[in-house]
Amino acid sequence: MKVRARHQVQRIKERARYERADAYAILDAAFLAHVAFSVDGQPFAIPMLYARQADALLLHGSIASRLMRKLGDGVEACVSMTLVDGLVLARSHFHHSVNYRSVVAFGRARMLAEPELKSAALAHFVDAMLPGRAAESRPPDRNELAATAVLHFEIVDISAKVRSGGPKDDKADLELPHWSGVVPAALRFEAPQPSEDCAVALPASVRNLLAAGAAA
Repeated sequence: MKVRARHQVQRIKERARYERADAYAILDAAFLAHVAFSVDGQPFAIPMLYARQADALLLHGSIASRLMRKLGDGVEACVSMTLVDGLVLARSHFHHSVNYRSVVAFGRARMLAEPELKSAALAHFVDAMLPGRAAESRPPDRNELAATAVLHFEIVDISAKVRSGGPKDDKADLELPHWSGVVPAALRFEAPQPSEDCAVALPASVRNLLAAGAAA
């Protein structure tokens, strides 16, 4: 039993990634994270859309949000996200797991006040979610910019963790009559559903997204 625990710790250590390029590649594959911070001793963890811009993350929300303002004051914060790539099914309960890619980033955020910077950041958000979409839609007007808080979160420290491959069954379990393997998981986009009042043809950004999914 002690040997098993020691091996388990070693495998977990091998999952760590400390190169920024590795962490950035995982961040760029998604757009939803949890932002954690503390205000007057009360911890918060808020799901938020994000977009990476060089060595920073852009976050946005309502200008009326007290928590957004606190984040913008530069309190220490942590941003975390995870992508699930599959279910890892072992012969024993102990070795069941998931394949995943995760990132944890530490830093502080500042509020973007200049309308030009905010507008550019929101366009970056849209293109990070769907490349090419910003040019296919209207930019924010003055009132919309005034109602939106955009935060620039400078990444001070970042690390990634990755689990891949099959289950780590014990040798003593290999002859058991139980299925063992991986059930892959992936984000999939279904057929687009236009708004009832939309008569415009499907834009290039969505067509490209669907084509990329079909080719995968």
